[in-house]
Amino acid sequence: MAFNPSREDYERLSLRFVLSFDERGLGQSDIAHEVASFGRRFAQDRDGLPQTDEDRAFHLVSIATTTIDYELPFADDQQAQELIERGHGLLDEALQLDPKNFDALRMKRAAEIASFEGYYDFLREREEEVRARCTEAARAAGARDAGERSALEADLAMRPCLRWLATLASKAIICGRNREALRWCEQALQLDPTDAADVRFTAAIAHAKLEDEQGLEQLIRRSRKLGAGQRHDVDDAWTQIAQTSLAYKRHDMVTAKRLLRQLIKSYPHGAATLAAMRELPDGVFSRLAVPPFSEDELILAVSEATVLFQEGRDHRGRGSLGSWVERCAREIDPADVAALDREGMGRRI
Repeated sequence: MAFNPSREDYERLSLRFVLSFDERGLGQSDIAHEVASFGRRFAQDRDGLPQTDEDRAFHLVSIATTTIDYELPFADDQQAQELIERGHGLLDEALQLDPKNFDALRMKRAAEIASFEGYYDFLREREEEVRARCTEAARAAGARDAGERSALEADLAMRPCLRWLATLASKAIICGRNREALRWCEQALQLDPTDAADVRFTAAIAHAKLEDEQGLEQLIRRSRKLGAGQRHDVDDAWTQIAQTSLAYKRHDMVTAKRLLRQLIKSYPHGAATLAAMRELPDGVFSRLAVPPFSEDELILAVSEATVLFQEGRDHRGRGSLGSWVERCAREIDPADVAALDREGMGRRI
């Protein structure tokens, strides 16, 4: 699920490594020896491998992502400031090496622009430039006609654009621009029908916000054809939450509760996660990479669905749907929720 920057760093250098074989005029036996040694060299002598400034910049982005997205949310105040400074320093260094590293630029500006609207406007204003440059690089890679190597190079070239569009879509929802969110999702899906960026999850939330049941059903049919990260018996958490929200809004409580039972059954500790309804900071590089249908995936989906749960605030400030979901979760699996109440939400991403 989503983009894993460490894996992408490995893919970039392995591609550069293989492309260097032709330049170095290696024979088959030499190539076999080189390939066998790559993993060790990547882990122990990365700087000794063939790479460009663009590759070095992405490596810094990968380290910054670990710092900002995976360590910072769980740090205390003192650690947090240190992590922020380290992460921003890595992004600055990446941009010095590669001023057109759109991941580093997008992540850096996320910290510098205080308002959601201001950040959304920045992303929207630069989108055409990002798309044009990434598309040009992908086409150049494909024109080299080197089989799987060219395909991987083109794929890597487009990923910053897909992440840019995915961020645009998620921020559009936060800004209340749900139709614009769907437009950005559709553009990402046109560029990448396999949906490596998982924008279909964001689209499900947007359809629920718009109370667009027909649009959500069309999205579900489209998503089921992808296969990746899917289970044959149930849809992903974002889709199930969106369906539950729509049933609740049309006052079909029998269907809403049936869908909620299904959601709780689909994920480990589903009831406890829904009762806690914990909000997490969004991943800055991309949506956090977690295993499909894991507890962590449900935690992410619930956090992103806050815009649905908090509609029509009740006296507790949780929202009409959010309060109903919590009550039902406690009723459906009281033992799971009781463990949460006793221990606190110890599980975390």
